[in-house]
Amino acid sequence: MTDRRELKRQYLETRSRAGAGWGVYAIRNLITGRALVKGSTNAQGTLNRHQFELKHGPHANALLRKDWADHGESSFVFEVLDLVKHREAPDFDAAHELETLVTLWRQEVPCQGAHSYENEERAV
Repeated sequence: MTDRRELKRQYLETRSRAGAGWGVYAIRNLITGRALVKGSTNAQGTLNRHQFELKHGPHANALLRKDWADHGESSFVFEVLDLVKHREAPDFDAAHELETLVTLWRQEVPCQGAHSYENEERAV
């Protein structure tokens, strides 16, 4: 059996290798249709953290945690949907670009109301 220190080491190594950059990510439940669509300055690393917490420890989102327990890992998809394309323009605002991408993807991926994990989410 792997101890917690070893699991943490594996997680940190995975996170540092991933570094996909600023982007929009989604966690989708294929059974219930619920989804979480968010932006992050390290989209792949954030997805890795969500997955790690669901597998091995406390996850902040109670509904997501319950669905994970009820339906299992194979019922979920973790994906980076889009990345911010950094430009050298002096007026380029990566945070604004990320916010815009999140808004656009939330229109594409059903993630509101009954299809949402967001209402259960603390600041992540």
